[in-house]
Amino acid sequence: MNVGKGKLLEEFSLEKAKASVGSEIEINACAHKVKDMGGFAFINLRTARYVIQAVYSPDDCKDSIEGIREGCFVKATGVVREEPRAYNGIEIKLTGIKLIHNPGNDYPLHVSARKLGCSLDVNLDNRGVALRNPVERAVFKFQEGVVSAFRQFMLDNSFTEIHTPKIVAQGAEGGANIFRLDYFDKEAFLNQSPQFYKQAAVAFFDRVFEIAPVYRAEKHSTSRHLNEYIGLDFEMGYIDSMYDVMEMETAMLRFMMTYLKENYAPEIKTLNADIPEVTEIPAIKFEDAVALIKGSKSKNKFDLEPEDEVFLCNWAKENHGTEFIFVTNFPASKPPFYAMDDKEDPRTACKFDLLFRGLEITTGGQRIHDYNEQLEKMKRQGLDPEDFKYYLDSHKYGLPPHGGLGIGLERLVMKLLGLQNVRQASMFPRDLVRLTP
Repeated sequence: MNVGKGKLLEEFSLEKAKASVGSEIEINACAHKVKDMGGFAFINLRTARYVIQAVYSPDDCKDSIEGIREGCFVKATGVVREEPRAYNGIEIKLTGIKLIHNPGNDYPLHVSARKLGCSLDVNLDNRGVALRNPVERAVFKFQEGVVSAFRQFMLDNSFTEIHTPKIVAQGAEGGANIFRLDYFDKEAFLNQSPQFYKQAAVAFFDRVFEIAPVYRAEKHSTSRHLNEYIGLDFEMGYIDSMYDVMEMETAMLRFMMTYLKENYAPEIKTLNADIPEVTEIPAIKFEDAVALIKGSKSKNKFDLEPEDEVFLCNWAKENHGTEFIFVTNFPASKPPFYAMDDKEDPRTACKFDLLFRGLEITTGGQRIHDYNEQLEKMKRQGLDPEDFKYYLDSHKYGLPPHGGLGIGLERLVMKLLGLQNVRQASMFPRDLVRLTP
């Protein structure tokens, strides 16, 4: 029997390196920047998370750095020493450096600069290179933290993680904003939301969540829209009202911000991110929000405009000291069809949006769990219940009172980091014109 000769490779750890001052360590890295000073040279080594300053001297290093340039992959050994002037507080005095791979071409972007200094389109066209820049890359390490915090909070609060189909027979949101597929001899769609499956799962798991792609065939070309994004979704049973869902999201966001500060401080520093404190989040009914924004002339409005969202967030900050605000009780005639009508005011639905720093980042609410009530609302909105037979099976055989929400990951990251365009928070964005790289 042949046994493999591989070994378990260990990634560079800044903590271990700082604990190894005076000792020799080995690093696999990319030569991020090479600065020849004549008799010696500085070589910045880019690892998966950090850039570490190394110093080369022919008197101390057994290998030559001839041929090593920006973009080369190397295996470096050296003695760790404290250096307060270096970005991470240490530097490596090189004792050896081996070239692993020398790329055939120079970078098309200024990867070693603090900022790339190019347009967003040039950045996205050269994404595989652009993300080697530490600032660009830090966005997605930070994004990992947002996802990790969400998942950890959900698991800590007895939610079960599920994985639902993205090729479906009907759209969860209805309407024209849905991608159609040829699925053998049938018409199929890319799922707009895991909504139907989340609701079904509440019957047997009580609480569920999913982190997965969402597809919207919206013909928008704005700084806030993508046609494929990552949804952070959860659904919970045995609720008394949509306010239970809102309270769960508030607690999750509070946990998330603390988690980011504790575990992603390097990225927060690199990106100069302003991580908010989350205390209590105020809520305002849609009708009251419209009156606050525009006055009585806007009573027939069905949704908020982007400038309205900015106004309400500014109002919340000035009057409640928070950058978040819930808007509740949207008109009942507005989709989605699964939103429960408010029993106290049937003109409105138990639906809410969460706004943050001038942008809607969450849509949620209480869902209809009664079979007959769901049939009636579908018919009022002009839908044929027969098209939703399998979705309605969950209602037919019983569901507990339940509700949930969906958060757009890229939008949340965009606002946490103060980015100007949601595409900056998508590793390889998909929009009206971009299908590559």
